Amino acid sequence: MIQNTACQKRVLDVTNETCPMTFVRTRLALERLSPGALLQVRVRGAEPMDSVPRMAASQGHRIISSTASLSDPSVLEILIERGAKA
Repeated sequence: MIQNTACQKRVLDVTNETCPMTFVRTRLALERLSPGALLQVRVRGAEPMDSVPRMAASQGHRIISSTASLSDPSVLEILIERGAKA
């Protein structure tokens, strides 16, 4: 589910998904954004915590932060800025 928040960043919650769907859904969400837009991706599990930021960086996007969720420490919140080329 993608939703807008007050600060004009989009949120993608893939905590109930498994790889490769976490990777695929993140990539598709980033492709829909304009360059410079922010996407916060919420993931759970070791594989998505590693593969989602790695994929985003390899596609030319910038990882701004990667932090454990305050409401659920098993969830990693990854803030990504969409790059100019994707």
